[in-house]
Amino acid sequence: MAENNYTARDIQVLEGLEAVRRRPGMYIGTTDQSGLHQLVQEIVDNSVDEAMAGSCTRIVVTLYADGRVTVEDNGRGIPVETHPQTGVSALETVLTVLHAGGKFGGNSYKVSGGLHGVGASVVNALSEYMVADVRRDGKVYRQEFRRGIPQGSVRPVGEAQDTGTTITFAPDPQIFPDIHSDVKVLLQRFREMAFLNKGLEICCRWEHPEPGEMTFYYEGGVVSFVRQLNRHRVTMHPNPIYIARQANGSNGSTGGLGTDIEVAFQYNDGYAENTLSFANCIHTKDGGSHLTGFRSALTRVLNDSIGKLKLTTDAEFRLAGEDVREGLTAVISVKLHEPQFEGQTKARLGNAEVKGQVETAVGEALAVYLEDHPSEAKSILEKCMNTARAREAARKARDLVLRKGALDGGTLPGKLADCSDKDPSHCEIYIVEGDSAGGSAKQGRDRHFQAILPLRGKILNVEKATPEKMLGHEEIRNLITALGAGLEELNLAKLRYHRVIIMTDADVDGAHIRTLLLTFFFRKMPGIIDGGYLYIAQPPLYRIVADKKEHWIYSEREKDELLKTLANGKQPDVQRYKGLGEMNPTQLWETTMDPERRQLLQVTVEDAAKADRLFYELMGDDVSCRKEFLKAHAQDVRTLDI
Repeated sequence: MAENNYTARDIQVLEGLEAVRRRPGMYIGTTDQSGLHQLVQEIVDNSVDEAMAGSCTRIVVTLYADGRVTVEDNGRGIPVETHPQTGVSALETVLTVLHAGGKFGGNSYKVSGGLHGVGASVVNALSEYMVADVRRDGKVYRQEFRRGIPQGSVRPVGEAQDTGTTITFAPDPQIFPDIHSDVKVLLQRFREMAFLNKGLEICCRWEHPEPGEMTFYYEGGVVSFVRQLNRHRVTMHPNPIYIARQANGSNGSTGGLGTDIEVAFQYNDGYAENTLSFANCIHTKDGGSHLTGFRSALTRVLNDSIGKLKLTTDAEFRLAGEDVREGLTAVISVKLHEPQFEGQTKARLGNAEVKGQVETAVGEALAVYLEDHPSEAKSILEKCMNTARAREAARKARDLVLRKGALDGGTLPGKLADCSDKDPSHCEIYIVEGDSAGGSAKQGRDRHFQAILPLRGKILNVEKATPEKMLGHEEIRNLITALGAGLEELNLAKLRYHRVIIMTDADVDGAHIRTLLLTFFFRKMPGIIDGGYLYIAQPPLYRIVADKKEHWIYSEREKDELLKTLANGKQPDVQRYKGLGEMNPTQLWETTMDPERRQLLQVTVEDAAKADRLFYELMGDDVSCRKEFLKAHAQDVRTLDI
């Protein structure tokens, strides 16, 4: 019998913040750039909590060229006196002890985004160093840390004329491969925070990659947010509908402090929904009870109003949820004392009582609005009713297609060269343009796990197409059928491939086809993107042969660097690839399809509002939007194949 060497000595206890450094992903998700952004947001969220408590009006974020970040606010300042439980200052306690903070007792903060007490201490643990300056009681107090370890006690270092907290931290290169934040991503988050807190000024200054500064301040709050999201769209009514209520917390779940509810929404003439939900200024990208309550009220009240306004003689006519959401732009913000988020990343709000609170508030206010604004009510309801009729027509078209054996996965498209493996987790499908590229891909692939679906020409632009017209497009029907997950109610459990790879030529036409496909997935199959199943293949741009050695080059920068190293030798042979069909099957496999050597880009949506706006500007009906986009970004183009 084997000797059992597993004893109590093998049980390891991690002290202090060591667990955070050992397993950072448990606290910030990842250690890539999104994890880096989480560090910044954790500190900024604490300052925003001060603003929600009515004690802060200005936040300044500075991003330095060396990766350091400073967040300064004019709030009350973190307490510096000795904490009765830990025996050290409250400042040190907050920055070194997990689950320590002012958000648990309810006396200091009515609402807050940071509820677990791990944000600031996690940032400290994952920073090479941190300096905390607190302005309080007429003095400036300072404490310094190295990888979460205090480098001395808190001490006074000067006089202060105001109050507030300044945190400077340097992300630890031992944890993060890249310590530079993406300014554009952070600016979008700061803009959201300013929209959600009327009168809060957030200033961001940065030194990398080029110096810049931007300040956000919105008196209109969520109404301004909706106006900004709809600014390039044709709206169905001139002003966003705004609802602000406080629901009492007498059931005890909100500590008796109530739930502040703010909702603004406006319809446009588009087909897409753009609804953003927030709880205590945290973007709940997966929705939750507040979003469910809003949608329930919207559907119920609009259905009731159809009868009151006598817009149809059909007594059985009813709007479905998807009918009232088409062309809707909405922001739902709730602020409550004890939110129940799912996970540290807080992607979904779970408080059951909030559904009823939001549904009641929105239902009552919307009913009054529609009665007081009959013209706007008619515009909104007619749009929703037209959507319902189009949905019914699309359903009939879909049923007809199903009867012919498509869309249900029963009869696969004739053009599809399927793979032999039937385990979706092993399988991938390449969506390629044209028969030429499709032929090379079919010959070069590994038939065991790689499927090929060639498309004829450019698919329909679904941004401007009705559902009925979209389902009438053969190439889109083939794509939906090949994937096998359906469309109206996407069922990812039936998805036949867990890597859906867009592979187009490296020219203007290829870029256009890629954009059309991305538009389709973003608008009609967002679950494919959210599930992490969508990728973009990266075929090489150049084949360079020098000294009988072949080099495959994937970017202009890579080409220039290689040519510099070859400058002293024989003139290299440089071949520019614009089409996949220019490569023989072996070359296509080696450069673009071989899992051991290929380069794939995974498609993700970090900012849904920005993505929605971009697809509308590029693919929508408004030509002026496209013109302005091209003018604004023309200088960014480095190479253009025409």
